[in-house]
Amino acid sequence: MPRVYVSIGSNVERETHIRAAVRAIRERYANPAFSAVYQSKAEGFDGDDFYNLVAAFDTDQTIEALRGALTAIEMSNGRLRDGPRYGPRTLDIDILLYGNLVRHRGKFDVPRSEIRDRAYVLGPLAELAPQERHPETGERFVDLWRNFANRAELREVQLKLD
Repeated sequence: MPRVYVSIGSNVERETHIRAAVRAIRERYANPAFSAVYQSKAEGFDGDDFYNLVAAFDTDQTIEALRGALTAIEMSNGRLRDGPRYGPRTLDIDILLYGNLVRHRGKFDVPRSEIRDRAYVLGPLAELAPQERHPETGERFVDLWRNFANRAELREVQLKLD
């Protein structure tokens, strides 16, 4: 059963939607763990700051079934997919890692490319899985984060997830 890491983000009713995503993951998946919640600026558009975190859990779902389940969680929280690519999000859940799988097909990449270039992904991932290694480069996430140039983009917020 692979260990999966997903990023979770929201900039619309952030606390409500982040908590809803955490609840849904706890209800559906085995051995969930969560990073702290961080605040970061919207990227690619002018908008409210995001709350972001990374979740890890075990699943026996195929990666396709997992994508569908995560999309259903987004949709149940009011996620609309007919707007611009970069815009406000009630909830955005992306698969970062699916075990050690490496797959690049169309718009779906695992490991997700944002791991290496987005503070709001790498910081929480390095917190949650510091000794785990990037499946393509072999680098530990803690080392990637230690050498990340824009660490200051991320600010931890106190948000109780229960």
